[in-house]
Amino acid sequence: MLTYLLRRVLYAVPISLAVSLVCFLLVHIAPGDPVSAIAPADAPAEVVAQIRRDYGLDRTLPEQFGIWVWRALHGDLGKSLGTGRPVLDEVRAAVGNTVMLALVASAIGFALGMTFGAIAGALRRTVVDKLAVGLASAGVSVPHYWLGMVLVVVFSVTLGLLPAMGAGPGSSADWAPDWEHIRFLVLPAVTLSVIPMGIVTRTVRGAVAEILGQDFVTTLRGKGLRRGGIAWHVVKNAAPGVLAVMGLQLGYLMGGSILVETVFSWPGTGLLLNSAIFQRDIPLLQGTILVLALFFVVLNLAVDILQTLLDPRIRRA
Repeated sequence: MLTYLLRRVLYAVPISLAVSLVCFLLVHIAPGDPVSAIAPADAPAEVVAQIRRDYGLDRTLPEQFGIWVWRALHGDLGKSLGTGRPVLDEVRAAVGNTVMLALVASAIGFALGMTFGAIAGALRRTVVDKLAVGLASAGVSVPHYWLGMVLVVVFSVTLGLLPAMGAGPGSSADWAPDWEHIRFLVLPAVTLSVIPMGIVTRTVRGAVAEILGQDFVTTLRGKGLRRGGIAWHVVKNAAPGVLAVMGLQLGYLMGGSILVETVFSWPGTGLLLNSAIFQRDIPLLQGTILVLALFFVVLNLAVDILQTLLDPRIRRA
């Protein structure tokens, strides 16, 4: 067990390095000059050259990558070209808001998905099964940003029940677990929960339907085991696969909420990335993407460990 866990942790090291290299190269091969974000169009050549030296843009790409990784290992992601503030400070505040939004959306999506999927898997080829499958397909197919705009029109503009933008009546740093702040979280969380709800529903339905058709379930029924006991065995056998899907969906919510956060002006990493892209803010782009990518790597590692604890067959394999 310990050897397996150590091997999984060691695998994460080269993956993290490869992720950092991809993040660095993707930002640099994009068109546009980052200096134009901070230097006026009529700036003298000497000023432009000085800016390039100050931000290390006059070096070769391998040198820039080496310096960036070395500084990142020491907690220095550089300074934003747009604000002049340390990138780590900008990302830290945004990540906290995105994690909160992703966790709430995951809780909603996973709870509904597991409920609908379990019911559909237990009641195969019935009207309930067809309704659950149709709902899951609709959830996966509906674009995030379109659903967000529809919810804003209905619940904010027409009914006036929920706010359309922001993270609270004041600054996002002053967020508190009260209704005045939670109401700002409802619409973006519901919007983000739709796709994971659909995916989890289909995954759980397939897993439950497959397990209920296996011989050991027939044996348990023949021995007179009650439905609650059979359900427990089904949950234990379905948990590893479902857990893997949930972990991936949580990671996607962390990195794929840029459009939803932009629609609702939620001050998270998505809105931060959107701003950095339009401002061509390379340090901010690199830092934000790196943090999100490493979060995804760590999340996958945690899911692998949990799967190993839940399913002994993985350790034996």
